[in-house]
Amino acid sequence: MTEPSSARGAQPVEPGRGVTGPPLNARGAPLNRRGLETRARVIRTAIAMLADSEHAGEASANLVAKRAGVTWGTVQHQFGGVDGLWAAVLEELAGQGDMLPWKDIDDGSVAERMSRIVDAIWSGLDSPPGRAVAALRSLLPRNTAEFTEAYPRTAEQLNLWDRRWRRAYARAFRGLVVDAYRLERVRHLLPAAVRGLYLEQHLSTWTDIDDARAVLAESIAGYLEPRR
Repeated sequence: MTEPSSARGAQPVEPGRGVTGPPLNARGAPLNRRGLETRARVIRTAIAMLADSEHAGEASANLVAKRAGVTWGTVQHQFGGVDGLWAAVLEELAGQGDMLPWKDIDDGSVAERMSRIVDAIWSGLDSPPGRAVAALRSLLPRNTAEFTEAYPRTAEQLNLWDRRWRRAYARAFRGLVVDAYRLERVRHLLPAAVRGLYLEQHLSTWTDIDDARAVLAESIAGYLEPRR
């Protein structure tokens, strides 16, 4: 994913939201109505491109700008460059719903809750926001140090996503006696395991995905249940 070198250089300020919430441009100035409309259109275009499973791998900040009908200079003015654009996309997606519908999950046995969590993660992966986040992550550097250096604002937004996931996951098990160490280990496993099954459904014709999801939830619940 290559962008103009000027887009990845030092920025005068970090574009984002002001103290009271309204978006600011890359120089920290409030946006007028036209600027707000342009910003929203660029973000909306980026999300639509990333969520398009057939063409997500082709997404780039340059192509987003082209399809949104703006110049690269406008992207720089609005977001400060590619890092600011992807950070704004993640911020927008984060505001579209809870990471887990924990109010519908934090009731019942460990097995019942785990089954609902697996279903919730699956539904999230199968939604436009979930597809957009997954596609964006696939476009970013794999090396953590390289990623955080080249895309510091995007990395911070993904860190916020991780913190939201931690909170939602913890809420889902409120009121249960569950081994904290095992619960934390499962937290790392769940997204990857469910995503693996989600991808598998498009790769084979002999795997019963519904049965596999059920076994995954049951197996994890068995691992979490207190030993007698």
